[in-house]
Amino acid sequence: MQLTCHFNHVEYQIDIENAINIAIPLKFNGEQPNHFGADIASKETLQGGGFIGDTKRGGSCNVDSITLVPHCNGTHTESVAHIVHQSVAIGDNLKQSLSLCYLISVTPIQSRKTKDCYLPELEKNDKVIDLSCLKSQLTNQQLQSINALIIRTLPNTKDKTSCQYDKNHQPPFFTHQAMSWLAQSTIQHLLVDMPSVDKMYDDGQLSNHHIYWHVEPNSRLLNDDSKIERTITEMVYLGDTVSDGLYCLNLQFPAFELDAAPSRPVLYPLVKANK
Repeated sequence: MQLTCHFNHVEYQIDIENAINIAIPLKFNGEQPNHFGADIASKETLQGGGFIGDTKRGGSCNVDSITLVPHCNGTHTESVAHIVHQSVAIGDNLKQSLSLCYLISVTPIQSRKTKDCYLPELEKNDKVIDLSCLKSQLTNQQLQSINALIIRTLPNTKDKTSCQYDKNHQPPFFTHQAMSWLAQSTIQHLLVDMPSVDKMYDDGQLSNHHIYWHVEPNSRLLNDDSKIERTITEMVYLGDTVSDGLYCLNLQFPAFELDAAPSRPVLYPLVKANK
Protein backbone atom coordinates (compact mmCIF):
# COMPACT_ATOMS: atom_id res chain seq x y z
CA MET A 1 0.00 0.00 0.00
CA GLN A 2 1.28 3.45 -0.91
CA LEU A 3 0.08 6.70 0.65
CA THR A 4 0.99 10.15 -0.63
CA CYS A 5 0.48 13.71 0.55
CA HIS A 6 1.25 17.21 -0.71
CA PHE A 7 3.08 19.94 1.17
CA ASN A 8 4.03 23.29 -0.35
CA HIS A 9 3.27 21.94 -3.83
CA VAL A 10 5.61 18.98 -3.34
CA GLU A 11 4.35 15.41 -3.39
CA TYR A 12 5.61 13.05 -0.68
CA GLN A 13 5.24 9.35 -0.09
CA ILE A 14 4.34 8.40 3.49
CA ASP A 15 6.79 5.74 4.63
CA ILE A 16 4.36 3.52 6.55
CA GLU A 17 6.92 0.71 6.87
CA ASN A 18 9.23 2.74 9.12
CA ALA A 19 6.83 4.02 11.76
CA ILE A 20 8.36 5.73 14.81
CA ASN A 21 6.51 5.29 18.10
CA ILE A 22 7.19 8.33 20.31
CA ALA A 23 5.16 7.21 23.33
CA ILE A 24 7.03 6.20 26.46
CA PRO A 25 6.32 2.50 27.16
CA LEU A 26 4.36 2.31 30.41
CA LYS A 27 5.84 -0.35 32.67
CA PHE A 28 3.09 -1.06 35.19
CA ASN A 29 4.50 -1.49 38.71
CA GLY A 30 7.92 -0.64 37.31
CA GLU A 31 10.14 2.29 36.39
CA GLN A 32 8.09 5.04 34.75
CA PRO A 33 7.93 8.84 34.51
CA ASN A 34 5.83 10.53 37.14
CA HIS A 35 4.39 14.00 37.65
CA PHE A 36 3.20 15.71 40.83
CA GLY A 37 3.90 12.70 43.05
CA ALA A 38 0.91 10.68 41.81
CA ASP A 39 0.85 6.98 42.54
CA ILE A 40 2.61 4.97 39.86
CA ALA A 41 0.57 3.14 37.23
CA SER A 42 -0.02 -0.32 38.64
CA LYS A 43 -1.63 -3.63 37.76
CA GLU A 44 -2.91 -6.62 39.69
CA THR A 45 -4.32 -9.97 38.75
CA LEU A 46 -8.10 -10.12 38.48
CA GLN A 47 -9.48 -12.92 40.62
CA GLY A 48 -12.73 -13.95 42.25
CA GLY A 49 -15.33 -16.66 42.23
CA GLY A 50 -12.69 -19.29 41.66
CA PHE A 51 -11.20 -17.43 38.67
CA ILE A 52 -7.54 -16.41 38.64
CA GLY A 53 -6.37 -14.27 35.72
CA ASP A 54 -2.80 -15.58 35.76
CA THR A 55 -1.67 -18.59 33.73
CA LYS A 56 1.40 -18.95 35.95
CA ARG A 57 -0.93 -19.57 38.89
CA GLY A 58 -3.13 -22.06 37.08
CA GLY A 59 -5.50 -19.65 35.40
CA SER A 60 -6.84 -20.28 31.90
CA CYS A 61 -5.77 -16.82 30.70
CA ASN A 62 -4.10 -13.63 31.87
CA VAL A 63 -6.39 -10.79 32.99
CA ASP A 64 -5.10 -7.68 34.77
CA SER A 65 -6.84 -4.82 36.51
CA ILE A 66 -4.92 -1.56 36.03
CA THR A 67 -4.81 1.74 37.89
CA LEU A 68 -3.31 4.89 36.39
CA VAL A 69 -3.51 8.68 36.29
CA PRO A 70 -3.27 9.64 32.58
CA HIS A 71 -2.00 13.16 33.32
CA CYS A 72 0.83 11.90 35.54
CA ASN A 73 1.79 8.39 34.42
CA GLY A 74 3.50 8.72 31.06
CA THR A 75 2.53 9.78 27.55
CA HIS A 76 -0.99 11.17 27.41
CA THR A 77 -3.25 13.41 25.34
CA GLU A 78 -5.69 15.88 26.83
CA SER A 79 -8.65 17.92 25.61
CA VAL A 80 -9.87 21.35 26.64
CA ALA A 81 -12.04 19.60 29.26
CA HIS A 82 -8.86 19.53 31.33
CA ILE A 83 -9.54 23.15 32.32
CA VAL A 84 -13.29 23.75 31.88
CA HIS A 85 -16.56 22.50 33.35
CA GLN A 86 -17.98 21.34 30.02
CA SER A 87 -17.37 17.78 28.87
CA VAL A 88 -15.20 17.45 25.76
CA ALA A 89 -14.29 13.78 25.69
CA ILE A 90 -10.79 13.07 24.43
CA GLY A 91 -12.16 10.01 22.64
CA ASP A 92 -14.31 12.25 20.42
CA ASN A 93 -11.59 14.79 19.70
CA LEU A 94 -9.86 13.26 16.69
CA LYS A 95 -11.43 14.24 13.38
CA GLN A 96 -8.64 12.95 11.12
CA SER A 97 -6.24 10.06 11.58
CA LEU A 98 -3.21 11.61 9.87
CA SER A 99 -1.73 15.10 10.24
CA LEU A 100 1.24 16.90 8.74
CA CYS A 101 3.60 17.92 11.50
CA TYR A 102 7.00 19.41 12.19
CA LEU A 103 9.42 18.11 14.75
CA ILE A 104 11.73 20.77 16.15
CA SER A 105 14.35 20.67 18.91
CA VAL A 106 14.83 23.64 21.23
CA THR A 107 17.12 24.42 24.14
CA PRO A 108 15.23 26.01 27.06
CA ILE A 109 16.90 29.11 28.50
CA GLN A 110 17.22 30.61 31.96
CA SER A 111 14.35 32.96 32.72
CA ARG A 112 16.74 35.89 33.23
CA LYS A 113 17.73 35.64 29.55
CA THR A 114 14.26 36.27 28.15
CA LYS A 115 12.14 39.38 27.77
CA ASP A 116 9.02 37.22 27.68
CA CYS A 117 6.68 36.85 30.64
CA TYR A 118 4.61 34.29 32.48
CA LEU A 119 1.85 34.29 35.08
CA PRO A 120 2.72 33.80 37.91
CA GLU A 121 5.94 35.75 37.50
CA LEU A 122 9.09 33.94 36.43
CA GLU A 123 11.59 32.96 39.10
CA LYS A 124 15.35 32.96 38.66
CA ASN A 125 15.69 29.18 38.49
CA ASP A 126 12.95 28.70 35.89
CA LYS A 127 13.91 27.32 32.49
CA VAL A 128 11.65 28.43 29.67
CA ILE A 129 10.95 27.96 25.99
CA ASP A 130 10.41 31.53 24.86
CA LEU A 131 9.30 32.97 21.53
CA SER A 132 12.87 33.39 20.29
CA CYS A 133 13.55 29.69 20.95
CA LEU A 134 10.62 28.68 18.74
CA LYS A 135 11.33 31.19 15.99
CA SER A 136 14.95 30.07 15.79
CA GLN A 137 13.71 26.64 14.62
CA LEU A 138 10.44 27.39 12.85
CA THR A 139 9.18 30.15 10.58
CA ASN A 140 5.69 31.57 10.78
CA GLN A 141 5.02 30.28 7.26
CA GLN A 142 5.97 26.76 8.32
CA LEU A 143 3.85 27.01 11.45
CA GLN A 144 0.81 28.12 9.47
CA SER A 145 1.13 25.23 7.01
CA ILE A 146 0.93 22.27 9.41
CA ASN A 147 -1.67 20.57 11.60
CA ALA A 148 0.64 19.43 14.39
CA LEU A 149 3.88 20.43 16.09
CA ILE A 150 6.24 18.29 18.17
CA ILE A 151 8.75 20.02 20.41
CA ARG A 152 11.78 18.13 21.74
CA THR A 153 13.80 19.81 24.48
CA LEU A 154 17.59 19.67 24.68
CA PRO A 155 19.58 18.12 26.19
CA ASN A 156 17.62 15.03 25.19
CA THR A 157 18.49 12.65 28.00
CA LYS A 158 17.04 9.13 28.29
CA ASP A 159 15.90 9.84 31.86
CA LYS A 160 12.83 11.55 30.36
CA THR A 161 11.39 8.02 30.18
CA SER A 162 11.57 7.54 33.95
CA CYS A 163 11.98 10.99 35.51
CA GLN A 164 10.26 11.76 38.82
CA TYR A 165 9.24 15.41 38.38
CA ASP A 166 9.01 17.28 41.68
CA LYS A 167 10.19 20.45 43.40
CA ASN A 168 13.79 19.33 43.02
CA HIS A 169 13.42 18.40 39.38
CA GLN A 170 11.13 20.89 37.66
CA PRO A 171 10.78 20.72 33.87
CA PRO A 172 10.92 23.68 31.48
CA PHE A 173 7.73 25.36 30.25
CA PHE A 174 6.56 27.90 27.67
CA THR A 175 6.44 31.65 28.10
CA HIS A 176 3.14 33.34 27.27
CA GLN A 177 4.56 34.93 24.13
CA ALA A 178 5.68 31.53 22.86
CA MET A 179 2.34 29.91 23.60
CA SER A 180 0.40 32.83 22.12
CA TRP A 181 2.33 32.42 18.87
CA LEU A 182 1.37 28.76 18.73
CA ALA A 183 -2.22 29.52 19.75
CA GLN A 184 -2.68 31.90 16.80
CA SER A 185 -1.56 29.25 14.29
CA THR A 186 -3.43 26.50 12.46
CA ILE A 187 -2.06 23.63 14.54
CA GLN A 188 -4.58 21.33 16.17
CA HIS A 189 -2.18 19.02 17.97
CA LEU A 190 0.72 20.17 20.16
CA LEU A 191 3.11 17.47 21.42
CA VAL A 192 5.88 18.05 23.96
CA ASP A 193 8.34 15.91 25.91
CA MET A 194 7.66 17.73 29.20
CA PRO A 195 4.89 16.72 31.64
CA SER A 196 3.10 20.05 31.15
CA VAL A 197 3.16 23.12 28.90
CA ASP A 198 2.77 25.15 32.11
CA LYS A 199 5.04 25.63 35.08
CA MET A 200 4.80 22.73 37.51
CA TYR A 201 4.00 24.93 40.50
CA ASP A 202 1.94 27.79 39.06
CA ASP A 203 -0.67 28.38 41.77
CA GLY A 204 -3.12 26.32 39.72
CA GLN A 205 -3.49 28.91 36.95
CA LEU A 206 -2.55 26.72 33.94
CA SER A 207 -2.26 29.95 32.00
CA ASN A 208 -0.65 28.43 28.90
CA HIS A 209 -3.40 25.82 28.65
CA HIS A 210 -5.92 28.69 28.67
CA ILE A 211 -4.00 30.56 25.97
CA TYR A 212 -3.71 27.52 23.70
CA TRP A 213 -7.38 26.61 23.93
CA HIS A 214 -8.58 30.25 23.83
CA VAL A 215 -10.23 30.06 27.24
CA GLU A 216 -10.31 33.25 29.31
CA PRO A 217 -7.78 33.42 32.19
CA ASN A 218 -9.12 31.84 35.38
CA SER A 219 -12.34 30.90 33.59
CA ARG A 220 -13.77 27.39 33.72
CA LEU A 221 -16.14 27.93 30.81
CA LEU A 222 -15.78 27.65 27.06
CA ASN A 223 -16.55 30.68 24.89
CA ASP A 224 -17.34 31.22 21.22
CA ASP A 225 -13.63 31.48 20.36
CA SER A 226 -12.46 28.39 22.27
CA LYS A 227 -10.54 25.81 20.21
CA ILE A 228 -12.28 22.65 21.36
CA GLU A 229 -10.81 20.56 18.52
CA ARG A 230 -7.25 21.03 19.79
CA THR A 231 -5.27 18.54 21.82
CA ILE A 232 -2.11 18.67 23.91
CA THR A 233 0.06 15.58 24.19
CA GLU A 234 2.65 15.54 26.97
CA MET A 235 5.58 13.30 27.94
CA VAL A 236 6.50 11.98 24.51
CA TYR A 237 10.05 10.81 23.92
CA LEU A 238 12.07 10.94 20.70
CA GLY A 239 15.52 9.41 20.55
CA ASP A 240 18.39 11.34 19.00
CA THR A 241 18.18 9.19 15.87
CA VAL A 242 14.88 10.89 14.99
CA SER A 243 15.80 14.00 13.00
CA ASP A 244 14.02 17.33 13.09
CA GLY A 245 11.80 17.96 10.10
CA LEU A 246 8.49 17.20 8.43
CA TYR A 247 6.54 14.02 9.25
CA CYS A 248 3.10 12.53 9.05
CA LEU A 249 1.60 12.06 12.51
CA ASN A 250 -0.85 9.36 13.53
CA LEU A 251 -2.09 10.33 16.99
CA GLN A 252 -3.73 7.35 18.66
CA PHE A 253 -5.70 7.22 21.91
CA PRO A 254 -8.65 5.20 23.23
CA ALA A 255 -12.27 6.30 23.08
CA PHE A 256 -12.36 7.35 26.73
CA GLU A 257 -15.13 9.64 27.97
CA LEU A 258 -12.52 11.60 29.93
CA ASP A 259 -10.56 14.84 29.57
CA ALA A 260 -7.35 12.83 28.96
CA ALA A 261 -6.15 9.37 28.06
CA PRO A 262 -2.89 7.49 27.57
CA SER A 263 -1.81 7.91 23.96
CA ARG A 264 0.51 6.52 21.30
CA PRO A 265 1.70 9.12 18.77
CA VAL A 266 3.31 7.52 15.74
CA LEU A 267 5.45 9.33 13.17
CA TYR A 268 5.84 8.33 9.54
CA PRO A 269 8.83 9.69 7.59
CA LEU A 270 8.06 11.52 4.34
CA VAL A 271 9.99 10.86 1.15
CA LYS A 272 9.78 13.07 -1.92
CA ALA A 273 7.93 11.22 -4.65
CA ASN A 274 9.76 10.48 -7.87
CA LYS A 275 8.40 12.41 -10.82
